[in-house]
Amino acid sequence: MNKMKTPEKVVNHIVKWLENYLKESRMNGFVVGVSGGIDSAVTSTLCSLTKAPVICLEMGIHQETDQVSRAMEHIHWLEKKFDNVSHHNISLSRVFDHFVDCVPPTDKEQEKLLSLANTRARLRMTTLYYFAALHRYLVAGTGNKVEDFGVGFYTKYGDGGVDLSPIADLLKSEVYEIAKFLGVSESIQKAPPTDGLWSDNRTDEDQMGASYDDLEWAMRTLEKNTSLEGLNQKQMEIIEIYMKFNRQNQHKMLPIPVCKIPSELMM
Repeated sequence: MNKMKTPEKVVNHIVKWLENYLKESRMNGFVVGVSGGIDSAVTSTLCSLTKAPVICLEMGIHQETDQVSRAMEHIHWLEKKFDNVSHHNISLSRVFDHFVDCVPPTDKEQEKLLSLANTRARLRMTTLYYFAALHRYLVAGTGNKVEDFGVGFYTKYGDGGVDLSPIADLLKSEVYEIAKFLGVSESIQKAPPTDGLWSDNRTDEDQMGASYDDLEWAMRTLEKNTSLEGLNQKQMEIIEIYMKFNRQNQHKMLPIPVCKIPSELMM
C-alpha cells in the first residue's frame, strides 16, 4: 500500500486544479453522483472545498438500504459543513424497470445481467448530465487510478462518462488516506467497495477476484517492469487477474478508434 507524504498538500493541489478548470471552462459549478462509497465521498468533498456550487445526486436503482443511508449521511455532513452544497434524491427504479419491460426477452441470462448492470450506470450518467445542463455545471468523475487506468473497472458511458476526473491519479489506498484527512465518515471508510450495480450487493472484490491492495501491487510491479521471476503462486494469480482485466478493458481506456480515409480516396 502506498503512503503519500502530505495528504493536505495533495488535497490543496486537487482543489486548486478544480478551481482553475472551472474558471477556464466558464461553467458555474459541479454535479457529483454520491453512492455511499469512498470515491464519491472524497470527490464530492473536494469539489465542495472549491466553494463553487455543488449538487450531490443520490440516484437509487433498487439500492441496498445501507448504501443509501451512507450516501445520505455523507450528503448531510457536506451540507452542514459547506453552504455551497445542495442535493437531490432521484429514484431511477421505475425508469430502469420500464426499460427492462421494453427490451425483448433473451435466453442469454448472464449477458443480460451484465448489460442491465451497465444500464444502471448509464441511467445515472444521463441524470447527472440533465442537472449539469440545467445549471451549466461540470460532471465530476469519481474513478480512481486502479479503476480508470489499471483494470478498467467502470462502465463506458456510465460512470466513465464525465467532464473531469479529480482523483483519477490516486490509487485506492491514497483515496482512503485523503478520506481520513478530510474527515469522511467511518461508515464509508469501513464499507467494502461496491459499484452498487447488482441486486445481490456483491463487492468489487467479489467481481474481480482480488482486493484493491492486491491490484495496486500488481499495477506498481508491472509499471516498474520488474521481472516476474521469484513471485509465488498467489502473486502470479494476482498478476494474471490484473492483466486479464487490463487486456479486456483496453477499449475503455484507449481513445475511440477512428477510420482514417486515405487522401487518394477523397476529392
